[in-house]
Amino acid sequence: MSAHELFARTRAVLPSWLAVYYEEPIEIERGEGRYVWDADGKRYLDFFGGILTTMTAHALPEVTKAVSEQAGRIIHSSTLYLNRPMVELAEQIAAVSAIPDPKVFLTTSGTEANDAALLLASTLRRSNQILALRNSYHGRSFSTIAITGNRSWSPTSLSPFQTYYVHGGQQYRSPYAGLSDGEYIAACVADLQDVLDQSGGDIAAFIAEPIQGVGGFTSGPDGLLGAFAAVLRDRGILWISDEVQTGWGRTGDHFWGWQAHTADHGDATPDIVTFAKGVGNGLSMGGVIARAEIMDCLGANSISTFGGSPLTAAGALANLRHLLDHDLQTNAARHGPALLDGLRALESPIVGDVRGKGLMIGIELVRPDTGSPGEPAPELAAAVLEATKRRGLLVGKGGLHGNVLRIAPPLSLTADEAAEGLAALVASIQEVTP
Repeated sequence: MSAHELFARTRAVLPSWLAVYYEEPIEIERGEGRYVWDADGKRYLDFFGGILTTMTAHALPEVTKAVSEQAGRIIHSSTLYLNRPMVELAEQIAAVSAIPDPKVFLTTSGTEANDAALLLASTLRRSNQILALRNSYHGRSFSTIAITGNRSWSPTSLSPFQTYYVHGGQQYRSPYAGLSDGEYIAACVADLQDVLDQSGGDIAAFIAEPIQGVGGFTSGPDGLLGAFAAVLRDRGILWISDEVQTGWGRTGDHFWGWQAHTADHGDATPDIVTFAKGVGNGLSMGGVIARAEIMDCLGANSISTFGGSPLTAAGALANLRHLLDHDLQTNAARHGPALLDGLRALESPIVGDVRGKGLMIGIELVRPDTGSPGEPAPELAAAVLEATKRRGLLVGKGGLHGNVLRIAPPLSLTADEAAEGLAALVASIQEVTP
């Protein structure tokens, strides 16, 4: 069956709102290391990892072995029974969490993890008021759509929460663009304090991605969230750090994205951390880390049918141990700057901004000669996506206007692969430049 025929069947039976990349979509049939092959046998260097999910490598032997062995024993039991792989994974996550007195609840996705975090915060604080960053994305459930600040991903205005949005999610198109980092932080803190003064109630929590994923890999300067935390702590407001895309060392400098924000703020540590994607390396795995007093605050009975299943927990544990044993955070710190420097050296009239940390890089494309910051150019981003595909490179796309290329290869990327991907990216951008 051709990819064209499979695409026709996809559109016939699946929802029309499921986005599919490329004018001629591809079926990814297999993968190994940092490469994947489509059904026609063409090889691609994977610089997106299934939306930052293949964190270590495709077909990682340790994960394949752990899943196979666990499947041969038992695949499912639910949380109603003792589950050794789930406990061992939770213990490993707690050990690297940097959260005091941590407990871990495992889910099947980042959406479900953020949903659970909101339940904990609103229950403990007895409030449905939430603070979030503009341009944010936290999932596709009813509750997480309600706090998402990126309207292109929010199909309904109905909400279980009263949400207040504050500045700080991105600098390039911010009203505070052009300020120094210190001035930017001061302006965002002043905005936060103004919103708090006007909220008229006890806000439950502030939720933020240290680097916004769907928003186009945007962020405020290091230290911003720590400055926010100092204000929030005085009012008893919880801080939820959404690490679905930034966790596990992807940013290179830190294991968790929030750690870039706390050096100047003492005990500024999130009350709740959510995670997903990379920890499972493609398995449906997410979760919540919180101080015990927060995690244990629910008064009703609860279970999870699929969260922390023996199969996914065994695979995720093998994946996490591989990441730690091979220090892939350092590898991200080693190869990320070469990609960033190479892209910034391009000096293309359609590249408005190159940003990111480690192996999490965004390239904002703009229409030439439209001033600063430049008019968003989603059509150019789509054209580059097609051009990289022709050159055997897979990248992602995002941003509020759909004009940002998202670069996030597996953390085991080699120097040669980084150079290969950079060359394909540069050539593709040059190809579509008017």
